[in-house]
Amino acid sequence: MPKAKEKQADFGFRRVPLGDKQTLVDDVFDSVARRYDLMNDLMSGGLHRAWKAALVTAVNPPRGDQAFKLLDLAGGTGDVAFRVADAGGPGTQVTVADINAEMLAVGRERAATSKRKVEFIEANAEKLPLPDKSFDAVTIAFGIRNVPRIDVALAEAHRVLKIGGRFLCLEFSSVDVPGLDRLYDLYSFNVIPAVGRAVTGDAEAYRYLVESIRKFPRPEKFADMIHAAGFRRVSFEAMTGGVVALHSGWRL
Repeated sequence: MPKAKEKQADFGFRRVPLGDKQTLVDDVFDSVARRYDLMNDLMSGGLHRAWKAALVTAVNPPRGDQAFKLLDLAGGTGDVAFRVADAGGPGTQVTVADINAEMLAVGRERAATSKRKVEFIEANAEKLPLPDKSFDAVTIAFGIRNVPRIDVALAEAHRVLKIGGRFLCLEFSSVDVPGLDRLYDLYSFNVIPAVGRAVTGDAEAYRYLVESIRKFPRPEKFADMIHAAGFRRVSFEAMTGGVVALHSGWRL
């Protein structure tokens, strides 16, 4: 019998064996972890702060003592987690799950000087070591496109959400303003890798990140994937001319 063809996955513009993608992604984030948040500021001109503020507003953690548990996937440096913890009251607890130890190390160092209730765990988004129906909200910011099996990660997010809980995903999207798309491509493929080389010493990592944005499904298709994972009332909001989109779905 002929040998079954090995499943493939996108790694930027390359096709690689599915089982190899996670290792390749880990190598990227091992390289850039210490300068990851700084590069977000430089690459977006600070706009990522406004995008993440919109994400936190959508999470809407209670300001009082009411218990509220958030799971932030692929959020190793704690950037989103700390924002949600600051916005919420004493009852807000945040768990960060990330597969990359270097990114988690940065987040834990930041948390060590803070009184925020943020826990960091090393975990694969495709197989979370967490109970069913245990979180009020699940977020992932600029991380879903790096997951080898996006459909499996979406199903896991659905599993760990409580009934009535909300999934929110902030991700780069498809520019929909004529003219801006060409400028965005020029900036992405020429400026970002050069800045990455200057700041982190690794242009290739940022070339991959730019390519991964172009290979990510368009927002309508990704919304269909979220619905297929079991979420309902699925929607998305494009921001900054479609540079990013905030996706939402509920476990009902």
